Amino acid sequence: MIIDVHTHIFPKNICDHREDYFDGEAPFKLLYDSPKSPLITAEDLIAAMDEQGVDKSVTFGFPWKKAAYYQKNNDEVIASVSKFPDRLIGLCCVDIYHPEAVKEVERCLDAGLSGVGELAFYQSGIEAQALKMLEPVMALCRDKKVPVMIHTNEPIGHLYPGKTPVTLAQIYNLAKAFPDNKIILAHWGGGIFFYTLLKREVRQTLKNIYYDTAASPFLYSPEIYPTAMTLAGPDKILLGTDYPLIKPARYFKEMDTAGLGKEEKKMICGENAASLFGIA
Repeated sequence: MIIDVHTHIFPKNICDHREDYFDGEAPFKLLYDSPKSPLITAEDLIAAMDEQGVDKSVTFGFPWKKAAYYQKNNDEVIASVSKFPDRLIGLCCVDIYHPEAVKEVERCLDAGLSGVGELAFYQSGIEAQALKMLEPVMALCRDKKVPVMIHTNEPIGHLYPGKTPVTLAQIYNLAKAFPDNKIILAHWGGGIFFYTLLKREVRQTLKNIYYDTAASPFLYSPEIYPTAMTLAGPDKILLGTDYPLIKPARYFKEMDTAGLGKEEKKMICGENAASLFGIA
């Protein structure tokens, strides 16, 4: 079974008229101002999954600043999961700083969504205030035993739209603050798994952290796969494509280039996600 843990879907009218949603939504405008940045519906995602041989996808919207927008997108995810229950696994996405965010997370989890994410801090790092705002959301997810996905990125290297000012120390503090939550760090967690080589503390602190591969072909050479499996653990790596940004086939090719074996690819491409999300 192939499971993609990182895809984005939107209501059709947002896909068709994105410019109507730019006002007051600077991160969305930054990422999707160009018509070349694709926006897709659930139906588009299912078609791509069929084409690419993906059995299930974890999908979510965007951390809109306006409650009306994130509610609209979450409603679309809820409806899409209901329409394609054997193919889609939905997450609730909010702006964590919005005063109604916790209420929205509770609503979405009660409606059957399977976790929270991709939460992002595009205009700040994951600072102390962010951890404070995350606490009630993390508590809900602990109670429901569902994972939380956090947008992270490498803190050095070239700049690109969506790259946040997050630091490795902030990512580490996130893991320390919520040791009993299962957390998916998108985009390889900024490479923080390197520090599991330290003799004290870090490996234990990162024990409930998972890493998805989203945007990897744009960011890393294929050697990231065996390196991450050695340092983070083979059970902690999850296929995430960030579709429609990149098609799954490109990730499969990079895994082959990296020399991964059949069993290793099975773990990354589905078995680890199935265990995390409780999929038989």
